[in-house]
Amino acid sequence: MGRQALALLGQLDAACAAADDLERAAVESFNLHPDAGIITSFPGLGPLTGARVLAETGDDRSRFADAKGLKAYAGAAPITRASGKSRSVTHRKVKNNRLAAAGYTWAFSALTASPGARAHYDRRREDGDRHAAAQRHLFGRMLGCLHHCLATGQDYDEATAFPDPRKNLPQAA
Repeated sequence: MGRQALALLGQLDAACAAADDLERAAVESFNLHPDAGIITSFPGLGPLTGARVLAETGDDRSRFADAKGLKAYAGAAPITRASGKSRSVTHRKVKNNRLAAAGYTWAFSALTASPGARAHYDRRREDGDRHAAAQRHLFGRMLGCLHHCLATGQDYDEATAFPDPRKNLPQAA
């Protein structure tokens, strides 16, 4: 049993070393991409998660005509079914699962990296969304911002993505 455990530990060490090499290669390749700076300017998106998002969305700007198409592809846009008097809003089951998984990681990381993302998530939770729905909504919001930033070639701006709602309140006389 001891020798078998040592043999398994050797295999595990080799697998970990291979995973580390793959991570380094993915990060190096991603950093050479022209959109890497824009993508990593987003809170919660480092080079590895950014590479996953870029790999799943592709770098063809004409692939998604608008942010709605990208959100639907990622599974962040809800599906509304209505017939007669009944209406249901559910999450998408048919989606790019790898992009949805990367989006879950991205949205979760953005909660601690962005005060606007945290406020948006908390507001959705207060309105009755469960954790997964609020996180999916935050992912959709961030995807919309990403689509805009990539289309215009500008970096992420927290004040533009999540404007302070208190600034729009009417002033007391």
